[in-house]
Amino acid sequence: MGEKPRKLLVLYASQTGNALDAAERIGREAERRGCAASVVSTDEFDASSLPHEEAVVFVVSTTGQGDSPDSFKVFWRFLLQKNLGNSWLQRVRFAVFGLGDSGYQKYNFVAKKLDKRLSDLGATTIIEKGLGDDQHPSGYEGTLDPWMLSFWSTLYQINPEYFPNGPDVMIPRDEVIDQPKYRILYHTQEKVEPKLLAESDIIQKARGMSPGKLSKEKSEPDCFLKMTRNEVLTKAGSTKDVRHFEFQFVSSTMEYEVGDVVELLPSQNPSAIDAFIERCDLDPESFITVCPRETENMGSRGEVTTQFPIKLKTFVELTMDVTSASPRRYFFEVMSLYATAEHEKERLQYFASSEGRDDLYNYNQKERRSVLEVLEDFPSVKIPFEWLVQLVPALKPRAFSISSSPLAHPAQVHLTVSIVSWITPYKRTRKGLCSSWLASLTPEQEINIPVWFHKGSLPAPPQSLPLILVGPGTGCAPFRGFIAERAIQAQSSPIAPVMFFFGCRNKDTDFLYSDFWESHTREGGMLSEEKGGGFYTAFSRDQPKKVYVQHKIREMSKKVWDFLCDGAAVYVAGSSTKMPSDVMSALEDVVSEETGGSKEVASRWLKALEKAGRYNVEAWS
Repeated sequence: MGEKPRKLLVLYASQTGNALDAAERIGREAERRGCAASVVSTDEFDASSLPHEEAVVFVVSTTGQGDSPDSFKVFWRFLLQKNLGNSWLQRVRFAVFGLGDSGYQKYNFVAKKLDKRLSDLGATTIIEKGLGDDQHPSGYEGTLDPWMLSFWSTLYQINPEYFPNGPDVMIPRDEVIDQPKYRILYHTQEKVEPKLLAESDIIQKARGMSPGKLSKEKSEPDCFLKMTRNEVLTKAGSTKDVRHFEFQFVSSTMEYEVGDVVELLPSQNPSAIDAFIERCDLDPESFITVCPRETENMGSRGEVTTQFPIKLKTFVELTMDVTSASPRRYFFEVMSLYATAEHEKERLQYFASSEGRDDLYNYNQKERRSVLEVLEDFPSVKIPFEWLVQLVPALKPRAFSISSSPLAHPAQVHLTVSIVSWITPYKRTRKGLCSSWLASLTPEQEINIPVWFHKGSLPAPPQSLPLILVGPGTGCAPFRGFIAERAIQAQSSPIAPVMFFFGCRNKDTDFLYSDFWESHTREGGMLSEEKGGGFYTAFSRDQPKKVYVQHKIREMSKKVWDFLCDGAAVYVAGSSTKMPSDVMSALEDVVSEETGGSKEVASRWLKALEKAGRYNVEAWS
């Protein structure tokens, strides 16, 4: 009996939660086949112990322009060390599953890099890497399901001991879904000290207890902002509603630079929170602490004592997204166990199965059904609060590029926000949680908004650096900050020139901040010809043939090339998946045309520019 049962390690790196979800699913499916599995985030795993593992599945997502999730960065740096050598992982077998979006240029870039690096270090692949695609009719699961089946059977061929009963024998679902991973302690009113907690403490305590934390992100807000202005930038007749918001710091201020990003924690609709609490038979006034189930035997020494009880309603408001995010497939699986009406149970089991995957995708993600709507569709389901805390998607802060400059707008933060709303395939109107909440606020309400500041992917440029800025639509936001800042710097010292390419649909309705840009094109302004700069606009719908920023870049080919020769940096920002690659391709044309070289040489030249930190892209979908 000497052999200990085989164990599978599943390591994941997740930015929004999809990779975590996929990793947990692989872990559950392994256990249903009798193979023990542990699921660990790459920032919680000691990379130096990797050579001692036998079989590892990596589940990694790619964000934006080929970036890796924050939780992956330290792990990846470890793997890149030169001294590891090509036999470091010779005893390890691995498989990589990536989550990405084929609409982006660097599709599944992180998974591809990781797969190659593990092979270079001597590890053996179990099966070909799987690449999940957001654009697939049923999302990443369209690739994950068949990939997993092939993974189980190959692992079984390598060593049958992974699955003592074979890769196809499954323990019934009801027996594997055991206890939720968290437990909730209820506190009697008398025991709760009437300590007056500051607002930021409450947020920190609630979010610190939340299972939705993906990385060691900070629970406590950096500070609070209060809105001082809410102005509509688009004109009547526009298909979009874009707002200019101004905020001031409440009590403490934060230093930030142009190009930085601010994350806001939105408030949810109070009546929806009440409806959720009522639907789940919860007592909104009860005081709770939430802790991982593992701490059960830790007695009074454990973490449990460090948690400060919080009102149940406050916990839901601050950590559980009950109104805007769609629940995951596992939510339907657990719901099926708690459905008392037979027809509901059957429908939920079908949704959770691989046969029902596409129907679930159409019902759930495509319609962006909220947790509350799903629970209302299945009235017989009485799901315990422990499960809800684990399975309801976390309420996430939303990130926006800052459109102000601390020099030009001291003690203020400005944002340029497109108010999101769309019609689903079943003709239901859905609204973006954060943007529509911001649009509904007025300065008179004096609401304190919790925020976190971050470096974005647009580093603040030194004033001696010539700039080529490309920012169609709300992509112009960070560049409003860049130009406002240079205008102040120019009052006391020489400033390098700026070219700015702006695009939108119609000049009359969508020309964001037109007065601001135009004032800077007049004599002596940051974008004026006499200062060596320029402002170029593309109004795509104002003429029969569509004109975009990339067309304007090609038109200005000679000047763009002169700027590049003078050491200019390129900055691209905007909310379209295709725009960054269209701009890159226009610049390749410029370089090959002006140098007489091939497109390949031009492409290599721009890649070198990117490596040197002189080509920066920030795109959002």
